[in-house]
Amino acid sequence: MARPLRILYENAWYHVMNRGRHGEKIFQNPEGYQTFIDLLKETSRMWDLRVAAYCLMGNHYHLLMQTPQANLPRCMRHINGVYTQKYNRMHNKDSQLFRGRYKAVLVDADSYLLELLRYIHRNPLRAGMVSRIDDYAWSSHHCYLSSKGEYNWLYKDCILSMLDLKKDRQRNAYRIFITEQDSEQITEFFSRKHMPAILGKDKFIDRIRQKYFKLLSSSEVPELRTLSPDISMVKQAVCSIYGVEPESLLVSRRGITNEARNMAVYLARQYTGNKLEYIADEFNINSYSTVSSILSSVKVELQKNRDLRKRAGEAEKIFLNSQRKI
Repeated sequence: MARPLRILYENAWYHVMNRGRHGEKIFQNPEGYQTFIDLLKETSRMWDLRVAAYCLMGNHYHLLMQTPQANLPRCMRHINGVYTQKYNRMHNKDSQLFRGRYKAVLVDADSYLLELLRYIHRNPLRAGMVSRIDDYAWSSHHCYLSSKGEYNWLYKDCILSMLDLKKDRQRNAYRIFITEQDSEQITEFFSRKHMPAILGKDKFIDRIRQKYFKLLSSSEVPELRTLSPDISMVKQAVCSIYGVEPESLLVSRRGITNEARNMAVYLARQYTGNKLEYIADEFNINSYSTVSSILSSVKVELQKNRDLRKRAGEAEKIFLNSQRKI
């Protein structure tokens, strides 16, 4: 199974989700719901995790969290692992509870934090589980309407301040905000079969791409296509380094090595994650097996040819830096 995209940095925000295996319930009774909430509290203390919102929905959960220590995987291992142990003890089972790895969407907090809060808290309404959001007990909605100290573990003050700077008006501002419908953009985002790994404006996505792209491997992380440079950018960079026209990347002559084309093919595969068939079509190559042969030969040549490695590095620098800088 390919590993999911994980972009980690201090104070990053995430919308985290997971479901029960085969769609089965992960919360069978009030004890199960409360056990998970208590585990969120525990994790927030142990690992400096800021839980801003949660909604527990029978067979899945939604969490909105910030990680000051850039430690999302560690926190989620604790939450999912310990809850599975507790669930199995409560129900006399010994089996996998969740369907697999959790889904974590990196969030552009400046643009979408409030909308995500509303989306998470309105889940029971959209699912038809209640007719009034106040009637659902297993979300953090009621925490936002209360001033009780028992809810101080929830990282809500920063979000409430986005609604109104004056504390005495925040709960009313939240009440008004939560009654509004989800935006079309949020609804469309979460309705996708293959949900993107990042929820953000173009500038936010570009900044993440610029900073983290080279740390990731497209062969291991399919979701990296969200951050990948376009194949045309790779072609332009190679043409610049080799001083050739784009048309020359489509030319192949028997017995003559077209190093620029081979380099472009190699970099396109490494950095865009496109399938061999697609790359073959982009470079006017008859079969994907030829593309595979080119990839193998370039990889071998890079290990022993310093000049080729230098040209590859220069090309990489051009197309990675050609993405918008913030």
